[in-house]
Amino acid sequence: MLDYASLSALAAVVREGSFERAAAALHVTPSAVSQRIRLLEERMGCALVVRGQPCQATETGRRLCQHVDRVRLLEHELNGEVPALGQNGGTRVPFPIAVNADSLATWFAPAVASFAATAPVLMAVAVDDQDYTSEWLRSGQVLAAVTGTARAATGCNSRSLGAMRYLAAANPAFVERFFAQGVNTNSLALAPSLVFNTKDELQSRWVRQQYRRHVELPRHTLPSPQAFVAAALAGMGWGLHPELLISHHLKSGALLELVPDTPLDVPLYWQQARAASSLLEGLSREVHAAARTALLQQEPGAEPM
Repeated sequence: MLDYASLSALAAVVREGSFERAAAALHVTPSAVSQRIRLLEERMGCALVVRGQPCQATETGRRLCQHVDRVRLLEHELNGEVPALGQNGGTRVPFPIAVNADSLATWFAPAVASFAATAPVLMAVAVDDQDYTSEWLRSGQVLAAVTGTARAATGCNSRSLGAMRYLAAANPAFVERFFAQGVNTNSLALAPSLVFNTKDELQSRWVRQQYRRHVELPRHTLPSPQAFVAAALAGMGWGLHPELLISHHLKSGALLELVPDTPLDVPLYWQQARAASSLLEGLSREVHAAARTALLQQEPGAEPM
């Protein structure tokens, strides 16, 4: 039988990043947290936490944290069905999820805010590239994720959200400076591009889509969707921007598409743990409703791009 007091201490250390903050969240002393985790590690026969700034879970530790998250969801359901239990009446359930930055900056934040405004949860939103958020699910770090991967992670369900449309754009002065003779592989190899981080392949994907070849692009790195747009407006470089973020700049002429009518549509999916939970289902309803309004919806029978 698992010791859930020790498991809760483990989850708190991983969530809070330190033994001291975990102790404050659990209303116990740091030594009590340390003792609980030491006993749990002795029982499991392996390390569960890598001590550092912040503390991080080992692979086994992540699996145990995922188990704790699911147990909390089940306890919430049980308390709702059997009020006489009277357990955790005012407790909010930690709710870890992952999402790509562009979705968070556009359509996703209102959905999760609407859910959290009424649900007894404490949201823990991790941000990563849409091609990598599924790894957060596989490692057990989150209960649900917006991902670019259709194939469901083990123990999860996957459902299409639609596609986010990206447009390659820069300000008029930048276009005149670097693309006066046209947008081609030679001019793209000289014009500074903008990327979100080293995982960001959107610019390269757009180039391959247009020219059927790889071009080594000079790059500025800006890990913020809003800073990405601000940099393009200032003439720092060209990049792939969510149409949702730059449509008004295109209408005003502050930004120009490098090649008109050449969008890159990125399919997105909602993956969630297969847990019978009204909280998970409630968040999923909010996410899908927001996606239907904000994202491109695939026509029945159409092939994904």
